[in-house]
Amino acid sequence: MTVPFTDTQGQYLAYIVTYTKLHRRPPAEADLQHYFGVTPPTVHRMIVVLSERGLIRRRPGAPRSIEVLVPPDQVPPLR
Repeated sequence: MTVPFTDTQGQYLAYIVTYTKLHRRPPAEADLQHYFGVTPPTVHRMIVVLSERGLIRRRPGAPRSIEVLVPPDQVPPLR
C-alpha cells in the first residue's frame, strides 16, 4: 500500500489528532506553528495542501475547524 502523504504531512495529521483528543477541539494554526517551529505561512500552506489532498476538512471562516479525514489506524504516531 502506498502512503497517501509525506512524513511531514503525517506529523501534522498526528499533531492535529493528538491535540484534538487532549483539548477536545482542533488546534489553531498558531498551535501548529509553535509545535513545529515554523512560520505562519508555512503552517497555512501545509493546511491548504492537506485540504487539497483530501486529508483534512475545514469550514471556511471558522476557526479551529480542522477535521482529519484519514482513518485513525493510518495516522502515524506523533514524534
